[in-house]
Amino acid sequence: MLHFELVTPEKLVRSEEVYMVVVPGTEGDLGILNHHAPMMTTVRDGTLTVFREEKGQPETIRIVGGFAEVNDKGLTVLAEHAEAE
Repeated sequence: MLHFELVTPEKLVRSEEVYMVVVPGTEGDLGILNHHAPMMTTVRDGTLTVFREEKGQPETIRIVGGFAEVNDKGLTVLAEHAEAE
């Protein structure tokens, strides 16, 4: 499982173990799974898609701007604003 955190300037929005997250990167959408290569990218305004299980229904979260970082601890998305759709 992938450790996923979504953080805004106001609070920690999410911190959970998930199967996959699709991040709206400025260069295109990025599907992040466990053991993804380390990277950092800017994110565009758009929708994060969170899959808690491999074949589960996705959950969407609207985000505005920010950064995403993948490292050996998982995926962290630092967004200017986030709200469930």
